Amino acid sequence: MFDLSGRVGLVTGGGQNVGAGIARSLAAQGAAVAINDLVEERARVVAEEIAAQGGKAVAAAFDVSSGAAVAEGIAVAEQALGPIDILVNNAGVPPGMGLTPFREQDPDDWTPFIDLNLYGVLHCCKAVIDGMCERGFGRIVTISSGAGQVGIPLGISTYGAGKGGALSFMRHLAMEVAGQGVTANSLALGLMASGTGDDTAAIAKTVPVGRVGFPEDIGAAVVYLASNEAAWVTGQTIGINGGNLTS
Repeated sequence: MFDLSGRVGLVTGGGQNVGAGIARSLAAQGAAVAINDLVEERARVVAEEIAAQGGKAVAAAFDVSSGAAVAEGIAVAEQALGPIDILVNNAGVPPGMGLTPFREQDPDDWTPFIDLNLYGVLHCCKAVIDGMCERGFGRIVTISSGAGQVGIPLGISTYGAGKGGALSFMRHLAMEVAGQGVTANSLALGLMASGTGDDTAAIAKTVPVGRVGFPEDIGAAVVYLASNEAAWVTGQTIGINGGNLTS
């Protein structure tokens, strides 16, 4: 069950944190994985870790906000591993992202969040969707956030706008390709581990299950959605949040 042998996956933003956990989870189930990251060294480290565990992976450094870079980068990855069967749109946090209320933002401040979280998803889906439909199999999973579903007074409104736009796109895409053996789903993440010590402990107290999320929690959900067993699941947004429904 949940065997991904013979499948090829691409994980964007896979060089660290949740993305790296997803890549390792896919590889552990037998998939060959292209590790995308804006920073090539991060992607290479994760690919080497997977290879050291007996898996197959390559680094694929490119900027998902550039359509041309995505097309070229995916073509190179497919030459090394084969056609992409599983696309995980995980990249979502622009470099230097901070917390800034909308009233304090300039229009130029909006661009990185929309380019990465919406256009990045569009570019990557566009690059693989025809091949998936032609082969009669494809799994697309977009890693979103509770910020794309509910309002949060933390100064992340444009980040939430990008995430919310991608959620809507995925629902429509799922309906367009449902008859071609391709599924498209989203995971809306709650509070994830981002450090250690008192800060993490304080955050964990706000989550009903008593802890924050870890990359392995997300990796397990992606493995299911990428598998043959999830063929009847499409167009869904699944909350992975420890019961914290407002996250």
